[in-house]
Amino acid sequence: MKNKRILTGDRPTGKMHIGHYFGSLKNRVKMQEEYETYIEIADVQALTDNFNNPEKVRKNIKEIALDYLSVGINPEKATIFIQSMIPEIAELTVFYSNLVTIARLERNPTVKTEIAQKKELFGESVTYGFLGYPVSQAADITAFKGELVPAGEDQMPLIEQCREIVRKFNSIYGEILKEPEIVLSETKRIKGLDGNEKMGKSLGNAIYLSDSPEEITKKVMGAVTDPNRIKKDDLGNPDICMVAYYHNLFTSKEECKAVCEECKAGKRGCVACKKQLAQNIIDTLEPIREKRTYYEERPELVDKILIEGTNKARQIAKETMEEVKKAMKLDYFKEQ
Repeated sequence: MKNKRILTGDRPTGKMHIGHYFGSLKNRVKMQEEYETYIEIADVQALTDNFNNPEKVRKNIKEIALDYLSVGINPEKATIFIQSMIPEIAELTVFYSNLVTIARLERNPTVKTEIAQKKELFGESVTYGFLGYPVSQAADITAFKGELVPAGEDQMPLIEQCREIVRKFNSIYGEILKEPEIVLSETKRIKGLDGNEKMGKSLGNAIYLSDSPEEITKKVMGAVTDPNRIKKDDLGNPDICMVAYYHNLFTSKEECKAVCEECKAGKRGCVACKKQLAQNIIDTLEPIREKRTYYEERPELVDKILIEGTNKARQIAKETMEEVKKAMKLDYFKEQ
């Protein structure tokens, strides 16, 4: 018997990178062995800031699924489903919208931050869908009675808002919903190759799980190093070098220690250091690329996994919705 139920997921806006791998995917592979795991491809949420580019969202449904399967998410142990194909989530979102004020949504720190980041898209007029996505997220979690939500610290305000909605609903309609708990990732956000605190497609500083060896090498050779180190025998500072930073992720402790000591002593050049790092990354991601190729060559199998996962998830959501409607006195007629 597995323990508590987990609800987690990602927006299909692009391929997944090593930041996703260290930040969440590795942990999901581990947790699927211990917990009843549901993983959502959140296409509806992706449309809140990609409403004018639906083809981008549609295309990346399969990309996200391939990334999940390639890192070791096992469809026999974890249920992968597509958000928009569970209409009960949208129905719950409408019901929950009556329990949250506009002012409360505007005070949500995560929402405030993301609105500021989307100024170019929204200008001064934020859409109802984007402002209200915490309500949709609450519906995602509670539709499956998710008890645990693995996430980073930046998601804490969203989970707390979900808990508020659950408490408000239960206080009015009875103890139907479960308050989820956040499971904080022990891994800090992985920096980009350029030293940016965030790794992302739009910043051009990410290594993707599906990158070829040639692409990885090219990206690593362009990584930011100690700007004060001009010549090979100059004394380096690994603390401000992104190559050293990534060696800590992809290189053994002993090897990484040797790399840093040689850098500080001016005995190792940046080119040699980068080549070694690139090879270590290539070797680490090789099993993931091989597994991805296996599924890329079997698109009908990927479709089958998504269809079966979505059907299973919808059955759970239907059961939740029946309980919710009964509590809300909306169960007018019994199904014939």
